[in-house]
Amino acid sequence: MSHLAGSRTIFARQALLPDGWRRDVTLRFDAGGHFTAIGCDSQAEPGCELADIVLPPVPSLHSHAFQRAMAGLTETRHDPADSFWTWREQMYALANRVGPDALRAIAAQLYVEMLKAGFTQVAEFHYLHQAVDGTAYTRRGEMALSVIDGALQAGIGITMLPTLYCHAGFGRKLTPEQKRFAGDPEFIACIIERIAKLHDGEPRVATGVALHSLRAASAADIREMLRLTPGDMPVHIHIAEQMREVEDCVAFLGRRPVEWLLDEFPVDQRWCLVHATHLDSEEMVRLARSGAVAGLCPVTEANLGDGFFPLGGYIDAGGRFGIGSDSNVLLSVGEELRLLEYGQRLLSQKRCRALPSDRSGSVGGWLYRQSLRGGAQACGHDGGALAVGRRADLLTMRGDDLSLPGLEGDPVLDSAIFARPALPVCDVLCSGAWVVRAGRHIDEETIGAAFRHTVGKLRA
Repeated sequence: MSHLAGSRTIFARQALLPDGWRRDVTLRFDAGGHFTAIGCDSQAEPGCELADIVLPPVPSLHSHAFQRAMAGLTETRHDPADSFWTWREQMYALANRVGPDALRAIAAQLYVEMLKAGFTQVAEFHYLHQAVDGTAYTRRGEMALSVIDGALQAGIGITMLPTLYCHAGFGRKLTPEQKRFAGDPEFIACIIERIAKLHDGEPRVATGVALHSLRAASAADIREMLRLTPGDMPVHIHIAEQMREVEDCVAFLGRRPVEWLLDEFPVDQRWCLVHATHLDSEEMVRLARSGAVAGLCPVTEANLGDGFFPLGGYIDAGGRFGIGSDSNVLLSVGEELRLLEYGQRLLSQKRCRALPSDRSGSVGGWLYRQSLRGGAQACGHDGGALAVGRRADLLTMRGDDLSLPGLEGDPVLDSAIFARPALPVCDVLCSGAWVVRAGRHIDEETIGAAFRHTVGKLRA
């Protein structure tokens, strides 16, 4: 690809548009960072950017930025019964060492890596609200604002989800290790309002709200939180990730988690139920029919031993889904989608499972499109498509970097997802700005040096 920094016109040999793959595509965007014109069967203009393959980037609909600072450090067995719950103790130890400056540096590095992997939007499920000693920062939302600063430094779009976290478990007070997470609905609403005011007019920053989980927020907490937030705002919640959580919910509330949530609240298209791993057949169909998005994080779910989401029945019922990088132990669009599909193959002992049962065709193409749609919906993001009026986000790939030469259309995605360690991303445009060039982030050295310094101090 040519690297003409001033050009706002891109010519792609092939591009994935909302109505399918098209050849010889010209894409124009303006100084405000939105696509202004897209034409097919065109010719390259003098001075324009040239690309082999152009794709709309998939959002990461679920992330905990601070956990990037422990990636790879939890893979030592300390107990034969190691599980999600023992991993959580190590996560708490990190959470109680990270201040605003450290979090800014960690987030910026994470988002550099996300952009290089081909993500241009992230939904940040954020619950580090208070100071390390549990007291309030002078500026409410200090830690959330630090994450947003890191996102803007890296150049990624962010949907900040300040998270309601009131209880240690069903009916239990927060533990000392969780003191930083505390925040009642009014506190969370104030953070959301502050972010909206400080970043008004910034196309890369959006807000939503998160409810940590049913064990951490009661029915009264959730009702008050929803009352205090706009009715069109994305709502995210961890749910049914572990069987112990399901069992505790049944014991305390008398119903399974997703069953209870669907019974008690008007779950609709603005909701994202993260993980939802352990569903019975009725919950699966009800969730699919609600219009909500299942936020699937296959790499983290495998890393933590969560289990397999019932993808086949869910998509047959019309369910929507997207992918998230969650604990950020590994940043890869391709790996998330590949592991999602391979998990279903291992369960069923059959191939090419991630399609509705009455359809045939490209698994990679279908997974990618569905993740675009679900991720954009969950993030409240106007991207997710190469279309006029949408935010100018795209990634480019070189045909020579795929597994075989001369691929066109959905075989491009099958190759990139299933026959490459990661998507072979070359250049990335986010909100009309080139942030990755020839596989390198434009501020990689500076952000990387700050991250290394920060992590060195945290581990000292």
